[in-house]
Amino acid sequence: MANQFSKIAVEFDKFLATKKLFFEVTVIGGAALNILQISNRLTTDIDCLNPKIPNDIKEASLEFRSKFPELGLIKDWLNNGPSSLVPDLPESWQSRLTLGFNGMNLKITVLGRPDLLKTKLYAYCDRINPDFEDLLLLKPTQEELLNSISWVKDRDGNPGWPANVDINFKSLEEALYG
Repeated sequence: MANQFSKIAVEFDKFLATKKLFFEVTVIGGAALNILQISNRLTTDIDCLNPKIPNDIKEASLEFRSKFPELGLIKDWLNNGPSSLVPDLPESWQSRLTLGFNGMNLKITVLGRPDLLKTKLYAYCDRINPDFEDLLLLKPTQEELLNSISWVKDRDGNPGWPANVDINFKSLEEALYG
């Protein structure tokens, strides 16, 4: 299944090659689901978890955006928005990374399924959409949900957060399993 992210990755890889730049990055969110071919949902940005985007890559991404307006990328399309999650990720998350794209000048990994699922569940409990649909496509098992709930509950200090997580997990389980 070809998708928008595949085109972005291929074209950005070629673009980086013209600049003699190399970038290795771990992504999450909609772009990760696109590259794993779980979702074809349109995404206008790429959430880079790790590493911090170097200035030369950031500048190249802005130039790339202006040269490819048909891709519909937002100004900050290559961003470190989710990087604050890195200290909270489950132990040894780096050992579970999955190769998503391996170009000449761009290498993209995504979180392994257990970690990607946890971050999607956290986002779902925090904002519901579009994460609910993404989770339906990920089709977590009941065991995966059980293994994720305490991690998600521990991510927010709001006293109402654990109850919110319970409600959202129950809604997701009903949608998945009836």
